Amino acid sequence: MSRTSSPDEQRSVVWISHRNDERCSRCGKEIWKGTFIVAERVEGIRCLDCAGFGDLVFLASGDAALTRRAVAHSSRSAVVVRWSRTRGRNERQGVLVERKAIERAEEACKGDADRRAAKRDEQHARRQAEEKVYRQRFTARILELFPSCALEEAEAIALHACQKYSGRVGRSGAAKQLDAAAVTLAVRAHVRHAHTKYDALLMYGYDRFDARAGTRVRIEAVLELWRRSRPSGGQGP
Repeated sequence: MSRTSSPDEQRSVVWISHRNDERCSRCGKEIWKGTFIVAERVEGIRCLDCAGFGDLVFLASGDAALTRRAVAHSSRSAVVVRWSRTRGRNERQGVLVERKAIERAEEACKGDADRRAAKRDEQHARRQAEEKVYRQRFTARILELFPSCALEEAEAIALHACQKYSGRVGRSGAAKQLDAAAVTLAVRAHVRHAHTKYDALLMYGYDRFDARAGTRVRIEAVLELWRRSRPSGGQGP
């Protein structure tokens, strides 16, 4: 099945050089670290002038509306990327476009700045509301699985596990489906830190494997207690 290419895939790509020992394969000009280059298998490394992009201006990433409009107004453009050794991938840094395109884009952005700001605020409020509902559902699922867990503690677990961009278990796809195993992992992590000496053991020099082994029995005891149905009218342990 054919796949539709994204705009970035259809656009020329310019790299930011991370070496000082290269030269343009066409004009021989020395290329310094941080220089914009075009690298191709057939023609090798070329400077922007030899690649036909010497008249374009760099527009850094950060303002999506400005970038989108500048690219739309420019008859030629290129995506600028830099190789990240830590992440092992090319990361987008911005675009090269015509100077007049940036000027036109800036004017257009000034004209509807208030409307776009209002839209951003509306989107932010909607996302905040969605996150609140998700935490409430996560809390309810915790209490369903662990009915003797105190409400305040369940809310604290949900708040920590579901924090946006945290990479914690609450942000996983399984957790968002309120999968029992994923929710239990969040509860277990909380119990480990809040109801055992796990953190103190780490401070005393224990490695994580031994610290976890030393607190496993206590964790299971707390989880078993929380799994019991709460007595009628009770407030939890």
